[in-house]
Amino acid sequence: MALTALALKSFTKGSRFYYPVMLIGMIGAGLFFGDGVITPAITVLSSIEGIEVATPAFKPYVVPVTLTVLGLLYWVQRHGTAGIGRWFGPIVLVWFASLAGMGIANILANTEILAALNPLYAFTFLRANGWFAFIALGAVVLALTGAEALYADMGHFGRKPIRLAWFLAVFPALALNYLGQGATLLSNPAAAVNPFFHQLGAWSIYPLVALSTLAAVIASQATISGAFSVTQQAIALGFLPRMKILYTSSHEKGQIYIPLVNWLQFGAVVFAVVVFGSSTNLASAYGIAATATMLMTTLLTFFVVRYGWNYPWLVAVGATSLFLAIDVALFASTSLKIVSGGWFTLFISVIMVTIMLTWRKGRELVFDNLKSHLIPLPEFLKSLLDTSLRRVSGTAVFFRTEGDGVPHAMLRNLLHNKILHERIVFLTVISTDIPTVPRAERIRVELLGNNCYQVNLTYGFVDFTDVPADLVMCSEHGLHIDPVETSYFLARENIIATPGAGMALWRESLYASMVKNACVAADHFRLPSDRVIELGTQVEI
Repeated sequence: MALTALALKSFTKGSRFYYPVMLIGMIGAGLFFGDGVITPAITVLSSIEGIEVATPAFKPYVVPVTLTVLGLLYWVQRHGTAGIGRWFGPIVLVWFASLAGMGIANILANTEILAALNPLYAFTFLRANGWFAFIALGAVVLALTGAEALYADMGHFGRKPIRLAWFLAVFPALALNYLGQGATLLSNPAAAVNPFFHQLGAWSIYPLVALSTLAAVIASQATISGAFSVTQQAIALGFLPRMKILYTSSHEKGQIYIPLVNWLQFGAVVFAVVVFGSSTNLASAYGIAATATMLMTTLLTFFVVRYGWNYPWLVAVGATSLFLAIDVALFASTSLKIVSGGWFTLFISVIMVTIMLTWRKGRELVFDNLKSHLIPLPEFLKSLLDTSLRRVSGTAVFFRTEGDGVPHAMLRNLLHNKILHERIVFLTVISTDIPTVPRAERIRVELLGNNCYQVNLTYGFVDFTDVPADLVMCSEHGLHIDPVETSYFLARENIIATPGAGMALWRESLYASMVKNACVAADHFRLPSDRVIELGTQVEI
């Protein structure tokens, strides 16, 4: 989502690249959600399957145990992971140290595997095996999966820690362990069934199962947190409807929990585990999710380099062509597995892209409808304040989402109550396509006259939204608002789907359903429930 926002900044609506770039970003986000389903399923399932190596009789219990572990993982999300999160770092360090240690032990036992570092063998394999080598790329790509989500949780950790962790720990450990598994196969070809758990012999299987399960849970936690983060960004960018977002830490604003996403993802993960039944079967779905996400990322990167950073075409092509060639080859290879499992990831992606496109288009139709009935605010205020309407004490905050016109909530309030508050604040909440907006630039206050004010609150797509707290900060701009005497007026739209030129009727009905079930604006903006007045308005699309 962040890369999509960065790419879209370079284009205006209606330009030839705006909607293609937006669609690429949506497809990438949809694939990421699919990846977020496959990752917990395959990582936990593959770790539990290790017990089969030692005890084949355990095979019937692999799926039930996997579902139990996953159920506990998703259940604990509601309570936050700050408490147990302090153990994640040490456990992961032990995990990668173990990977490196096993790899070194097996490499020393069979140093012939070091010849694999020579890329000539890879080129020889590709040239000699042709179509078979192309198919093999679909299996080789599993060594790269995870890289597509490397920076998904960058908001929690930052760029530098992730880079240091990758180059100093993760990459060396993985490279050593893959070489170690190759050395194991050279010494014992029969270990091909599950070379990882055969690296140190039978005595190590149970400890490795325990350690790999813990590592799988932590890896799954990263994808779950990533799904929450991407959803939050998509909501802020206007790609998804508002959802209930809970903050699970009083210290880290980036630690959030979205119940709807959590349980929908859990349901999809359970479906994947039960239907596919093994990590081998899930590998097909996993490969296409990873390679397609990488491909979308590279395409977006090209647009950022060329149009966002204004580098020449030659530089932009040179910076991305190698990655694009690799991504296309890997994606093409994994596409051969669509029938055997790749369909699952694509199905999730299609659903998510349909939802995002429908929500985006629906918002545009609603905006156009409301704009067509817009009453200019300056003229309205002039005519209104010339009347003898009774003014009552307190502050009324009217949310404006219809451009420069009079808020519909204000029109409904006047129609039914025929009063005005002594102080009126027209509030516009602006979501930008940058991650964060500095506090000094967040608030803008404009005096409209007759104790009426226009307040703009600007948020980045990862900023913590707290409207009452920011309105109090308006005192720095000469507007003093007492939260106890403030009432918030919101217009709740009732969408009527009608046949016409807007969208297909089923999409309009889908949009109406999303609006009806979306998190109410009062919760999204953290408004005190006892100070909120909602007034309904019907909108036909």
